[in-house]
Amino acid sequence: MHIHPDARSVVRALAPDEPVIINRPHAAERAARFFVEKFPGKSLYAVKANPSPDLLQVLWNGGVTHFDVASIAEVRLVRAMLPQATLCFMHPVKTPRAIREAYFEHGVKTFSLDTIEELAKIVEATTAEDGTPAADLRLLVRLRVSSDYSELSLASKFGVDLVDAAPLLQATRQHCDWLGVCFHVGSQAMTPFAYVQALERVRAAVAEASVVIDVVDVGGGFPSVYPDMEPPPLKDYFEVIHRHFENLPIAYNAELWCEPGRALCAEYSSVVVRVEKRRGDELYINDGAYGALFDAAHVDWRFPVSALEDDLRDPPQEFAFYGPTCDDADYMKGPFMLPGDIQAGDYIEIGMLGAYGAAMKTGFNGFGNAQQIVVGDEPMASLYRGDRERPVTDNVVSLR
Repeated sequence: MHIHPDARSVVRALAPDEPVIINRPHAAERAARFFVEKFPGKSLYAVKANPSPDLLQVLWNGGVTHFDVASIAEVRLVRAMLPQATLCFMHPVKTPRAIREAYFEHGVKTFSLDTIEELAKIVEATTAEDGTPAADLRLLVRLRVSSDYSELSLASKFGVDLVDAAPLLQATRQHCDWLGVCFHVGSQAMTPFAYVQALERVRAAVAEASVVIDVVDVGGGFPSVYPDMEPPPLKDYFEVIHRHFENLPIAYNAELWCEPGRALCAEYSSVVVRVEKRRGDELYINDGAYGALFDAAHVDWRFPVSALEDDLRDPPQEFAFYGPTCDDADYMKGPFMLPGDIQAGDYIEIGMLGAYGAAMKTGFNGFGNAQQIVVGDEPMASLYRGDRERPVTDNVVSLR
């Protein structure tokens, strides 16, 4: 495989008319090794963040052996790619057919749930034809927790409320080999305290239920670096989580899990786009809201950007983007900081798109083609190079 040095060399070699996805496998493998070696438990990759088969192999090579799958399609994909992987079906609402196929055909033993109805569905779907119930289920009850400390909330759709958690835990305990509690603090949690709050809810739920807990899964939410979003070092999160996990009223040999998605794959990819038109401080580019820049349009996510021309001299100024489709919603307000003399025909690299970037691309309006190319340079930002140390006094909330 030919590896280009960087995005500039790709532009010089190809002068591409279509967007180009730039992949950095070394960055994703480094992130995987960091979680495998430093998180004080088991790390499950949340496949929804980026289901690229190439990325799945990279993460496996980096030591990630467990995968959080959210659909039967993801179950099939990962099982076909990685036959030895451990798959955990962590979507709290599944069809009976999907549960049955996952359990009987793909060896999935771990499922999450947040209602008594879902528990009944799992039990029925995993019962053998002769009426023998499954004896090897690992069931995790998803608890609703706050997303107050995260950039994107995940507090509305899933999770049993604390007041209803104890009866569900007690009922679930009767049907599984392992019982666990899981939660999700929201995407891009900007302080370790998000997990402290959640683990205190776990404590309350377990104490009221008086059941043996075999696993606590703190979910995802681990952040990456974006403009105006500078999180503390990940080791601060790990230390806080481990300390509060150790104090929970759970089995002495209980396992600690996490489900990083963005944190494992954000640095894997960027996209190179071309400016097709400039109108004042608005740039019309050839990717957008229906492509890799879904989040930039729909949740106003600001990604790092870099102009790839050598002849731009003006100081940076704020720009907004329009994507290539005929839809007014194909708009990204940014602001994105680029040289003031950028113009049509120039190329831009938009970074940190490995999570929810290439995975969200569509073919709407006939746009969506994107060649994928591997480069060897560093991503625009990283939590894994060891050059972003912050004193603990700069993250006072983590001391609670």
